[in-house]
Amino acid sequence: MTDYDVAISGGGPVGMLLAVELAMHGVRTVVLEKLPRPTGESKAGTLHARTAETLHRRGLLDAVQPGPRASARRAGPVTFHFAGLFNLDISRVVDEGPAIVGSPQAYAEQVFADRATALGARIERDSEVVGLDDRGDHVVLEVRSESGATRTVTADWVVGCDGARSAVRRLADIAFVGTPGTVSALMGDVRLLDPMGAPVGWQRNHRGWTLFWTNPFGHSRVCTYDFRAPHPDRSAPVTLDELSAEVERIAGFRVPMDQPRWLTRFTDAALQAETYRRGRVFVAGDAAHVHFPAGGQGVNLGLQDAVNLGWKLAAQVGGWAPPGLLDTYDAERRPVAARVLYNVRAQVGLMLPDPRIDSLRELFVELMDLPQVNDFLAGMITGVDVRYDTAHPDDPLGGLFAPDLRLKVGTEVNSLAELLRAGRPVLIDLADRERLREVASRWSDRVDVVTASCDDTLAAPTLLVRPDGYIAWSGTGMDSDHHRLAAALRRWFGEPS
Repeated sequence: MTDYDVAISGGGPVGMLLAVELAMHGVRTVVLEKLPRPTGESKAGTLHARTAETLHRRGLLDAVQPGPRASARRAGPVTFHFAGLFNLDISRVVDEGPAIVGSPQAYAEQVFADRATALGARIERDSEVVGLDDRGDHVVLEVRSESGATRTVTADWVVGCDGARSAVRRLADIAFVGTPGTVSALMGDVRLLDPMGAPVGWQRNHRGWTLFWTNPFGHSRVCTYDFRAPHPDRSAPVTLDELSAEVERIAGFRVPMDQPRWLTRFTDAALQAETYRRGRVFVAGDAAHVHFPAGGQGVNLGLQDAVNLGWKLAAQVGGWAPPGLLDTYDAERRPVAARVLYNVRAQVGLMLPDPRIDSLRELFVELMDLPQVNDFLAGMITGVDVRYDTAHPDDPLGGLFAPDLRLKVGTEVNSLAELLRAGRPVLIDLADRERLREVASRWSDRVDVVTASCDDTLAAPTLLVRPDGYIAWSGTGMDSDHHRLAAALRRWFGEPS
């Protein structure tokens, strides 16, 4: 008997959301966080459409927004950037809910932590993982506090959500491969003494970039990009004088600032774990992939990692996971991250402060006005173009994210998002097909079956939807559907009881 079914190293938003996903299924879960208390820092604050859709299916979307709720109605273009070129309309590729949501990382992290705790997960701070021994049938972790005291924690499975310098990834001997950094970037929240005299927004010249999110009534976010070389020492602390001097060098004039709340440095290294699983150890979030923060894609990748992995680990702990289910986490999520690293590398190239790049940027502006180019780039940035290999090649809907259908179930009107809040797979029967329901009833301990009507026109009368919202199988209305449904249920949800 281990201490826990799953131990998560790292209590950022990814680790905390994974704890939610596990705890809702009764998995004995612990989050081991190195820091004694949350820092309150929010380096990221943008949730894109696919992440918003995913959180909506857990009833968490409104909760992670500290301010006014983002409108679910499409009221016009939603401008976003690619390589600092603000010519994308990301609303064109979003069919459901808000195209973008403001959610400070620290705020969302606390929302997830509160939900995880309420569901029974344990969160242990001042607990740094410094040793890991995968013994084949369980994992032994050595955990150290700030005082130097050590203890042992055992778990059936371990997930490293402990950031770019992940101890779990290193201890599990998972290589981190990709391209090294070429940019030295600084960022911090400071008070601007003359906010109206600061550079406006995103500014590029031959010396680099300055980015200002100005708040005349409090702290402003300031960022600089220096393309001459990476930081000599990536781990060196940043000083206010260093940030101020770099702003002055690039902008060409002094911008007075004081009272830094936090300061950090980063680069454009694009690295990815060569595998997301080794034995009983997994990596997720920044422990699995890091890149330049172009487009705010990093935290979105990590949160979707958590939702993809959570139900699969819960199935394994619950004893009904089919062979190979855990390996689909790597097979599905690693290509998605590789594609993000690809588009971010392209953005860094377009952002070079070299006059020879100017014409290329002008050409890109013209291209982004073409609907096909806009939709292609917007689909990558928002994540709505993600499709998994979940079903038979002839299945037209397999692997797509299921839309939030409005369903009439008996006398009640529900939505697909509401049906997925428990984190269980759902078979939606829109054609009152008794034989299919009989097939699915053999999996009733783990799959919900809902007979409903729907005003929307769908390409399939029956949908089998995974807990993460992706379609595992869609029916054709043919007599052979019950055979294919049984095969899909076995593939994703194991043998029937």
